[in-house]
Amino acid sequence: MKTIVTKAADRGTADHGWLRPAHYFSFGSWRNSDKIHFGTLRVLNDDWIAGGGAFPTHPHDNMEIVTIPFTGALKHKDSTGGQGIIKAGDVQIMSAGTGVEHSEANESAIEEVTLFQTWIFPKKRNIAPRYDQRSFNVTARENKWQVVVSPREEDNALWINQDARFSLTNLNEGKILQYENAFAGNGVYLVVISGSVEINGIKYQKRDAVGISETDSFNITALQPAELLAIEIPMELPKF
Repeated sequence: MKTIVTKAADRGTADHGWLRPAHYFSFGSWRNSDKIHFGTLRVLNDDWIAGGGAFPTHPHDNMEIVTIPFTGALKHKDSTGGQGIIKAGDVQIMSAGTGVEHSEANESAIEEVTLFQTWIFPKKRNIAPRYDQRSFNVTARENKWQVVVSPREEDNALWINQDARFSLTNLNEGKILQYENAFAGNGVYLVVISGSVEINGIKYQKRDAVGISETDSFNITALQPAELLAIEIPMELPKF
């Protein structure tokens, strides 16, 4: 098993007043040649958005964009006609495909929004842009994986244009949970949303992350009650 560790304190940060992001991979003005991508995972931003804060309309193409909010409510609108409001328990995906413009805004003028946003390189280029979101029962992920994004019909999740899978879990202290790849040879980028866990003898705390590859399964032990996000992705970039 091969691991690449990113501690919370090692992430790139910025302060734009209304927006305070933490970057796991090079993004915007923050550049780190050792942190460009993990397999097909290109961006993972841990964003804080102040009340009234908004990303103005901007373009994307040929990227799978997944947003997972933790607090507050985020409003989305795009050029395909897709629109919605997402909050804790919801997951949103946008396939940028041939090109799309969208805006994102804190629905509240007062309350903050916190979220993860990820960008994944697609399996097929230039598909028709699409938007989707879904509310998930958070209690259904207690001490087990809840798949929220996947191309596999049997996972009953939001569809993604890639052999990738997003799974969430809430673990009780002392619980041991195994992760098994849905796609052989994929890697997994595991993020500790909260709490503390141990993997292969190494301790990870809130907002720490580890990229795991060259294995199709591994065990996680919760040292404290913990929330985790597992992003399973192909390790080879697509050849277009």
